Amino acid sequence: MKLTLRVWRQQNAETPGAMATYEVDNISADMSFLEMLDTLNEELILAGDEPVAFDHDCREGICGACSLVINGDAHGPERTTTCQLHMRSFSDGDTIDIEPWRASAFPVVKDLVVDRSSFDRIIQSGGYISAATGTAPDAHATPVPKPDADFAFEHAECIGCGACVAACPNGSAMLFTSAKVNHLNVLPQGAPERETRVLDMVAQMDEEGFGGCTLTGECATACPKGIPLPSIAAMNKEWLRATRKVRR
Repeated sequence: MKLTLRVWRQQNAETPGAMATYEVDNISADMSFLEMLDTLNEELILAGDEPVAFDHDCREGICGACSLVINGDAHGPERTTTCQLHMRSFSDGDTIDIEPWRASAFPVVKDLVVDRSSFDRIIQSGGYISAATGTAPDAHATPVPKPDADFAFEHAECIGCGACVAACPNGSAMLFTSAKVNHLNVLPQGAPERETRVLDMVAQMDEEGFGGCTLTGECATACPKGIPLPSIAAMNKEWLRATRKVRR
């Protein structure tokens, strides 16, 4: 395939950026999207130009590092991570726009790389348990009702990629935060911090400058791991419960 790529280039958060146009040829339909970007960068390096900076790590769809907006969609036209998106999803002669996540809480580091340490700070504020559970067999000795276990596993699938923020017209992090809160709050090991967890994580989310949630549903549509929209409602119930308990 021969493709025209319109790629966002930006030196750092303080300098203005712009779209740059590149032509790539001999792209196999079996390549992943990141392999296609590798091909572009090889050509740029050989031509003496600066390669495009983009984030990646495991390239197995589980780390959440591959954060790109492709033709206006977080992670591209398929509901998957960018590293698992293959070029067969595009056609010969296509023009593809490639941009970084757009959110004030995700400042651009360079080109397509953004700083998502705000997610780390949300988790650090309460996304942990202090109960000493011992080794894995000891932890499994605690009975957990199957509906609760399924609910926890569903939310534990969140990989923190930030697609929910990128897709939300408000730049909200409610789906991410709710996944982290619900994962732990439903389990007995997470019970000691149940109230403080949701209050602290929501407060940190607001402090980071993420937008408010208006339940447009774009976050759940873009989530490559299928975190459901009702997750937000579940966290809101936890937040109200904790707020009422603190006021007493």
